[in-house]
Amino acid sequence: MPVNYLANLTAITRSQRANLHLGVALTFVAGALNAGGFLAIGQYTSHMTGIVSAAADDLVLGKAAHAIAGLLSLGAFIAGAMTTALMVNFAKRTASSATYTAPLVLEAALLLVFGLVGASLKLHEFISVSLTAILLCYVMGLQNALVTKISNAEIRTTHVTGLVTDLGIELGRLVYWNRTRQAITPLVRANRAKLRVLSALIGAFALGGVIGAMGFKYVGYVSTVPLAVLLLVVSAAPFFRRVPQASA
Repeated sequence: MPVNYLANLTAITRSQRANLHLGVALTFVAGALNAGGFLAIGQYTSHMTGIVSAAADDLVLGKAAHAIAGLLSLGAFIAGAMTTALMVNFAKRTASSATYTAPLVLEAALLLVFGLVGASLKLHEFISVSLTAILLCYVMGLQNALVTKISNAEIRTTHVTGLVTDLGIELGRLVYWNRTRQAITPLVRANRAKLRVLSALIGAFALGGVIGAMGFKYVGYVSTVPLAVLLLVVSAAPFFRRVPQASA
């Protein structure tokens, strides 16, 4: 059943398959928001490394307002991650059956806000950073923390640098020549399953980036609405799951 499949993506009892499929879906969303958001506000909102580096440069160059803007973006990302941690831990403490649903619903709601009123948010600035940038950084932190918790830190949706690094490591192992005369030393083997996961996540982020950029270029902010609908469908699925009835 499609509903059961979607419900398993956010189930408490996890599987590698569910982690991968949810990770691919959310990585696609992250890629679309990151690339599309750049066209909208001229800033990547999932790249905290670049934001911190830019803030340091601005501080040295005497651009205090821009440095503070970078710190605000960083703070929004951290706040998003904190929100996910609070929601997930509260759900676990109360034995909720929808542990990971609330962060997805919140992300979907924020994306709807961004899609419907993002243009007006862009006009409002707080210390040289638009409210749109703060909102997107918050969403990225919210989402990345969710996937990190749900997969026990095995999958990241916005940290492509780490994904590419891991991919390079596994490719290095894949092409390594194990000399047959060195029988005492252990053989170097690539984790092919991990290679497939990393390739899928990187590909999903890239595909999301292309589609997100095209959406913002030709449609505008409203192009984020389908992404919000996707998140709502995944988050609502557990409430429509069909539980098999016990036989008499």
